[in-house]
Amino acid sequence: MGRPTRTLPTLQIFQLSAYWFAISAIWGTVTLFLQRRMEDLVPKDVTGTAYGAVTAAGALVAILVQPTIGSISDYTVSRWGRRKPYIAMGAIFDVIFLAGLATSQTYLSVFAFVCLLQLSSNTAQGPFQGYLPDLVPAKQVSFASAVYGVMNVLGKVCGIILAAVGQATGNFTVSLVGVGILELAIATGTVAWVNEGRSAPSRQGRPWLDIARSAWGLDILKERNFLWLVASRLFLLLPIVGLLEFENFFLQRSLGLNDQEAAFWNSAASVVVGVSYVAAAYPAARLSDRIGRKKVIYAAAAIAGVGLLGIVLSPSPLVATAFIAVLAIGGGSFFAVDWALMTDIIPKVTSGRFMGISNVVTAGAGPVSATISGVIMDRVGALDFTAGPRAALGIGLVFLAVSALLLRQVSERRRED
Repeated sequence: MGRPTRTLPTLQIFQLSAYWFAISAIWGTVTLFLQRRMEDLVPKDVTGTAYGAVTAAGALVAILVQPTIGSISDYTVSRWGRRKPYIAMGAIFDVIFLAGLATSQTYLSVFAFVCLLQLSSNTAQGPFQGYLPDLVPAKQVSFASAVYGVMNVLGKVCGIILAAVGQATGNFTVSLVGVGILELAIATGTVAWVNEGRSAPSRQGRPWLDIARSAWGLDILKERNFLWLVASRLFLLLPIVGLLEFENFFLQRSLGLNDQEAAFWNSAASVVVGVSYVAAAYPAARLSDRIGRKKVIYAAAAIAGVGLLGIVLSPSPLVATAFIAVLAIGGGSFFAVDWALMTDIIPKVTSGRFMGISNVVTAGAGPVSATISGVIMDRVGALDFTAGPRAALGIGLVFLAVSALLLRQVSERRRED
């Protein structure tokens, strides 16, 4: 029941990673939609706080659902295997809740559908997280991690471009429903083509409620290595995803762009991010095999810090986009290596549980960033409206430093159990 040893065909790794593209596309679209929709639904002096509240509520749902369903899927026995039933169910409800979000006309309605979307999306994500340790042998982990990272970012890019079309036309319905249908199509392919891998271990008579509760068992406190890495991941992700959370505010408030101009630069920045991530991911993954995962992550944090500082000080969208490329090189390097390190150090038999918990940090980083930086934007913005988004992004430099300190506690020793 340790790590798999059979070499996977390259096509299978890309098929495994495709659903990451779909998940990221959804949240890329929803994030930009929410930024723009808040301007219409709440007073401008509390936009950041209201945005932070809705994303924080969604994050709480993700935190509760993803590890719980991931743990349940570890022990599920079905004709489809242990992961696929949850992926299928989550994808179907994603389309329904995205349609509800697209037609929402009040803040409370948006709030409710974001929470419901987090419920369905994380029902699929928790079990899906288990595929990497379930199926990928040690010698292919770096490559698979790089592909996962690239798909994650390309999905975000696709989602942002779809949302930018909605922003430019003033109608997000096609963007939100369209990304839902895209995700459902890719989920169908995942269910049809991906090999389930190892069979579920025996529940040994334990009730399902006990299995669900076990996701939150205190035994996880013994996994100190895992906990330090999860904490470091959170703080490194906060400034990286914070750019996505506040990019539109930055373009419109700090740089004074209108909707059409902001939509253009959102799309341009997304393309730059995608190219930079793709360029950085595979070399970073290979380098981590030679010099170690942690050294590459330290370098990624430093590069991201240079890019973030440049963005905060940028006088124009062109300069900001150039520094976004630098930030994205750091982000691409981090994503490519972080998944590999996480896969190395977790217990393999309950991978759904551990990968679900780890991905709560990935999913929750945006809402945490939106909550903290949203308050900062409103408070600083009350003194200088144009400085609010710059301050919201600038706090990310502190987060990067904290991440590097936490990473020092992590051992890179690979586990095979």
